[in-house]
This record gives sequence, structure tokens and C-alpha cells, in this order.
Amino acid sequence: MFSDFGSMELMLIVLVTLLVIGPERLPEVLRTLGLWFGRLSRTFTAMKVEVEQEIGMDDVRRQLHNESVMAEMQKIENEVKHSIQPPIPSRAEQAGETEKTACSESQAQSASAAASKEP
Repeated sequence: MFSDFGSMELMLIVLVTLLVIGPERLPEVLRTLGLWFGRLSRTFTAMKVEVEQEIGMDDVRRQLHNESVMAEMQKIENEVKHSIQPPIPSRAEQAGETEKTACSESQAQSASAAASKEP
């Protein structure tokens, strides 16, 4: 509230106020100012609530919340899809797979040749 005022400015305002109003009337004036600020704050709060009800702010907030939840779910779904993809085999694994495939192909050829020789 007093972010633009330094301590010296505030001391000067308090001193001038004390001189103008006087020490005997100062508590009464501060109490009255407090009451007016309270009323003003309550009035603004009531107006804010009324405007929010008229424009359907609860529905807007609910919709924004639902959209943020859906975006988070989409993000999680994408992360799960990317984590499910099989890992890329290393070169050593690929070489081992090539040898296994070659052995199984030669066994399959020999088995099919043996089967074709039998009547």
C-alpha cells in the first residue's frame, strides 16, 4: 500500500496529520477512517461477487480447470506412448541377432530339404 513512500515521507505525513487534527481527535478520526475503508472494501467485494455471478465465472473457472486437466492427461498419455516404444538395439545385439537368424534359416533350409527328399 505504501510502496511508493519512504520512511521519511510517512513520518512527515504522520506529523502533519497530528498537527492538523490534534492528539485528542486523532483516535476518533482514525476509527472513522477505518470504518469507511471497511465499508468500501465490503462494497467492492459484494460488487465483485455479483459481477462474477452474472457472467457465470464459476462455469468459466470450471471449464478452465477441465481444460488444464485434459492437457495434463494428454501430456501423460504422450509420455506413456513414448516410454512403451521398444529400445533401439545396440550393434552387438544386432550382430548376435544376425547370426541367430542365419543359423535358424540354414536349419530351416536343411529341414525343408530333408522333408522334400522323403517320399
